[in-house]
Amino acid sequence: MTDTPQLDDAHFATPDLTRLHPAGRATHAPRILLLHGSLRARSFSRLMNDEAARVLTRLGAETRSFNPSGLPLPDDADASHPKVQELRDLVSWSEGMVWCSPERHGSMTGIMKAQIDWIPLSLGAVRPTQGKTLAVMQVSGGSQSFNAVNQLRVLGRWMRCLTIPNQSSVAKAFQQFGDDDRMLPSPYYDRMVDVMEELVKFTLLTRDSAAYLTDRYSERKESAEALMARVNQTSI
Repeated sequence: MTDTPQLDDAHFATPDLTRLHPAGRATHAPRILLLHGSLRARSFSRLMNDEAARVLTRLGAETRSFNPSGLPLPDDADASHPKVQELRDLVSWSEGMVWCSPERHGSMTGIMKAQIDWIPLSLGAVRPTQGKTLAVMQVSGGSQSFNAVNQLRVLGRWMRCLTIPNQSSVAKAFQQFGDDDRMLPSPYYDRMVDVMEELVKFTLLTRDSAAYLTDRYSERKESAEALMARVNQTSI
């Protein structure tokens, strides 16, 4: 079963264990960006991310959070807008991300989607999200649901992120935070810790091999100029 005349042998390669497990490993703290999907003064998705950031810091990560207030709707400004540039710079800085959205009308919020829509699949020949780890979470005002995290997973795949298996969905989020805006001890809190622990482990496992993990036969056949032209095309 080795008759593959369709293959271009000049660009076909079997997996290289030395590139999957490089001897030189990065030693800096994993860089994690957290995005939340609400602009409310008491945003439970933001409070959830704040708790996640505290846990990530305890796990040895460096965290940054993006405030979506002031971010224009996609296509209602150009990419030079300061909030768009801030978001894109943070994505480029990161090695992993946390996306946490409220569920509104059975879906992630438009605020959450707008942030993801402003993240380009490519900047020139560089794909800023490709190969980066991703954890998804949601908060709900009512009973537990998984609509938002399921949609975030679809987007994570579309953005070519390495979305970790675990996830967090918090029901009746208003009952899970005290008057001091800190999350109360609960199985929901424990699950969030599980997710952050897994995110850091996957980030440490894959960040040094991310470029190789996302190195593709079909793209090796294209020149950088042809690839850039294809991913940046405005119409099909």
